[in-house]
Amino acid sequence: MIRKYLLPLISIAGVCLAVYMVIKGGQHPRPAQPVAAPAEAPFESYVAGAGLVESSTENIAIGAFIPGVVTKVYVKAGDRVKAGDPLFTIDDRSTRAELQVREAALRVARGQLEKLRALPRVEEVPPSEAKVREAEANLGDMSSQLRLFESVTDKRAITEEEMNKRRFAVQMAQARVASAKAELDLLRAGAFRPDLDIAEAQVLSATAQVDATRTELERLTVKAPVDGRVLQVKIRVGEFAQSGALDLPLMLFGAIDRLHVRVDIDENDAWRIRPGSRATVFVRGNNTLRTEARFERIEPYVIPKRSLTGASAERVDTRVLQVLYSFEGDKLPVYVGQQMDVFIEAPPVSPEVRATQQSGPTPL
Repeated sequence: MIRKYLLPLISIAGVCLAVYMVIKGGQHPRPAQPVAAPAEAPFESYVAGAGLVESSTENIAIGAFIPGVVTKVYVKAGDRVKAGDPLFTIDDRSTRAELQVREAALRVARGQLEKLRALPRVEEVPPSEAKVREAEANLGDMSSQLRLFESVTDKRAITEEEMNKRRFAVQMAQARVASAKAELDLLRAGAFRPDLDIAEAQVLSATAQVDATRTELERLTVKAPVDGRVLQVKIRVGEFAQSGALDLPLMLFGAIDRLHVRVDIDENDAWRIRPGSRATVFVRGNNTLRTEARFERIEPYVIPKRSLTGASAERVDTRVLQVLYSFEGDKLPVYVGQQMDVFIEAPPVSPEVRATQQSGPTPL
């Protein structure tokens, strides 16, 4: 029974299974359905490109003027700030101490200048005038004694030496009068002009040092350059903030009331782009979210392609022309850094040009 019925049935089942597998293997696999329906171009003739959303001010990488430890962060990602609002502060204790030292030096320099400008002091003039009167009185006394000696008719009564002493005493008294008057004139003249110039220069120098320190103090608090929104915060209190250009900026900032879309156009299609051409942008993942975009500018420098879309047929060794369009930020639920599908109206390609593009360059 087994040989007569069972073995033939097993053989027939094996043959049927083999035929089924051959037929199944010869069929082409069904292409996988996309997660979301692709966007359809709204123009008869167009150039398509991948667009990257960015702020209207372009994405501003916020850095620190002076390196140091962050003591305070005033904002968080998503906050809207005005131009000049503080973003974060670097440790400023040493700078504040230096400012106090330089302000004290400025006060000293100003005091020295005011002291020179206040000369002569009212209290110093009467003593100098009294010295002049004293010298004049002494001169009068010496002159009277000399005249008395000179009036003696008998020359034998006074020696020549005594007469010379009287004459020299009068000359010394005259010199004292002249010296006292000169000192009084010098006192009344006030400060010496070069001394005032030096004092004024010292005040200017001290003022400049104070201003420089205050500027350093202000630079320790990094402020918003324009009105906008904080897109990303990568610094925390207690962390060391480096200055200069960083691969990962401390903060990312930009104005997003009106968003820009930076569209990469393949260099082969760059000749078809016209300034002012209409464009429509689509949100990836939902082709019903779309809006008209306004032309902003063409950056007239073709660069190597950097932004990749992930498409299987995408070339990574090509160069692209970047075209910027914009739209109101509240028209679409998109975020800075998000990719969009962009269709730009362009003149049609003639059949001859299309055939040349398909055939490629003529080999040498």
